Amino acid sequence: MPVLTARALLLDMDGTLVNSDAVVERVWRRWADTHGLDGDEVMQVVHGRQGYASMAVLLPSRPMHLNMADNARMLAQETADLEGVVPVPGAPEFLASLRGVPHALVTSADAPLSTARMAAAGLELPDVRVTAESVGASKPDPEGFLKGAAELGVTPAECVVFEDSGAGIAAGRAAGMRVVGVGSRAAAHGPDVVVPDLRQVRVEVVGDGVRIHAG
Repeated sequence: MPVLTARALLLDMDGTLVNSDAVVERVWRRWADTHGLDGDEVMQVVHGRQGYASMAVLLPSRPMHLNMADNARMLAQETADLEGVVPVPGAPEFLASLRGVPHALVTSADAPLSTARMAAAGLELPDVRVTAESVGASKPDPEGFLKGAAELGVTPAECVVFEDSGAGIAAGRAAGMRVVGVGSRAAAHGPDVVVPDLRQVRVEVVGDGVRIHAG
């Protein structure tokens, strides 16, 4: 079983702690239909990014102000639609094991959406949260993870990221952090370790840090 040592953990939300795939599929496939795009191709892009950033990839010539307007509408839709939002297996126990361990939520969701989804999944929000409003650039830019490390008072090298998406894994890598990939999407994007879900993760407190047993 691989073992990683760290002083702090940085946690993505969607696909990592919360399974929100049902909502994401509903909202983004409607958007794809509106713009004459293939829904399957759209779903290959959207995970891990803020909505406006996904739109910029999918419609590169579209003015950004239109992406931002769509992004705001879709965030409101996603916040109101919690049907099928459930915890990733092992997430409640995993978060409980982090009490007293420096950790932060680093998500492409905004504060209302992250609050709604974590509550719908029955998960406690970490005290430190880096949400869409906190950053100027979406994953795969490393800004969110670097800000999370700074708020916890640790260096990037002392952090381990938990992520499910290609954009998120790339962001963690760009931040100079090690990455545990969670779920089926993660394996293709080169994390340090991959686990099917959080039932395969155990956090052991040692001195001023932790050992993460993953696998």
